[in-house]
Amino acid sequence: MSPGHRLQYSVPEPKSNVHSLEQDVFVEDPQHDIQYKTLSWQFVALLMIAEIVSNGMLSLPSALAVVGIVPALILIVFLGIFGLYTSKLLIDFKLNHPSVHNMGDAGMVLGGPFFRELLAAGTIIFAIFGTGSELLSGQQALSVLSDDGLCTIYLVLLFSAATFVLALPRTLGNLSWLGLISVSLILVASLVAMIGAGLNPVPGRVIKAAIPSNFYQAFLAITNPVFAYAGHFMFFILISEMKQPEDAMKAAWCLQGFSTLLYAVFSVVVYLYIGSTVTSPAFLSLPPKWAKAAFGISLGNFLIAGSLYSHTAAKLIFVRLFRGTSHMYNHTIRGWSVWALLCFVSVAVAFVLAVAIPIFSYLIGIAAALFAAWYTYGLAGFFWLHDTYHLEGGLTALRKRPFHTALCALIIASGAFICVAGAYVSIKLIDDAYTQGLVSRPFTC
Repeated sequence: MSPGHRLQYSVPEPKSNVHSLEQDVFVEDPQHDIQYKTLSWQFVALLMIAEIVSNGMLSLPSALAVVGIVPALILIVFLGIFGLYTSKLLIDFKLNHPSVHNMGDAGMVLGGPFFRELLAAGTIIFAIFGTGSELLSGQQALSVLSDDGLCTIYLVLLFSAATFVLALPRTLGNLSWLGLISVSLILVASLVAMIGAGLNPVPGRVIKAAIPSNFYQAFLAITNPVFAYAGHFMFFILISEMKQPEDAMKAAWCLQGFSTLLYAVFSVVVYLYIGSTVTSPAFLSLPPKWAKAAFGISLGNFLIAGSLYSHTAAKLIFVRLFRGTSHMYNHTIRGWSVWALLCFVSVAVAFVLAVAIPIFSYLIGIAAALFAAWYTYGLAGFFWLHDTYHLEGGLTALRKRPFHTALCALIIASGAFICVAGAYVSIKLIDDAYTQGLVSRPFTC
């Protein structure tokens, strides 16, 4: 089975794997109060962009300041292509296994109950950390807009309340219009930032095509573009609510094309006008009025992305609890009460982590290394190897496809490397922060 081929199950083959008889995670019935499979591929693309590109572009100019324009651009383009390929492997796996709703379900297919719980827990943890990251971005934007006129804890609390409200719709179809708004805000904010940088170039700025770096500095820089593409953990959940799951690859093409082009243009333009002093997030390197404009426009995007992350954490647990029951498809008191509670807990935990743990921003890097490295890259290789082995003829099928087999093994190895190296860099950052006295106390403004 090549990466571009999907198995068809209209006529079950003898000795076929049990997964060939799986039913879709969501049952379509016009009698249901709540219809899940309503998303078009266009709106899935918008939701993917809203979730992934949200904070991704803001850290990329600083990567150019560490390794230079040429290596950073090569990495951005390579990771875009790499992300597109792993997207294809994930999508094919989902189409081969319609009952897979999230990474936990995929773990069940790969290795049984242990891997189901491991990957499900990882998804929830990463989604909550993603929510917390967006809460901090929202707080930072509000602090800039208010000239630090209000305690940051109150700002995070306000932003958390708004995030909770936006996460409440039960289906992603009811959130789809937010994707369009979010992508529009991303484009306008990036344009404003580039114009602001262009009209206010830093005098005497240093710009280099390539900069020699040691391993720690280099990998610290490349973690920004690596994790800027880290959003595949939501793919199964998004595809599960598509009207035509077969069109999911169109959404992936839009996501990777949009993100790669925007990342490349934004990071280069900002770096060219600000130079080696560019910070992360890049908006803070702009003059105050331009920073306020960029952050003000991005505020809605941070809010929407945070709601998508918290919605994802809640949806995974909700589907696990009520799959196949009336609470899933009808307006019941129990169903809505549990759903609202799950959304609240997702945001509340993210809020507590963001304000109670002074090193939370560093822990986000560790979470990304531990989970995003696998969900975006490494696991895709396992998915292809599993389906080729179990659905195409065992070891014989793998031997017939030596190139793809070797490539998927390399993908797994790359996921492991990013996981280990990313965790090492994040832990060293925490140690350096404590050594330099940069860590504040919990629950402080």
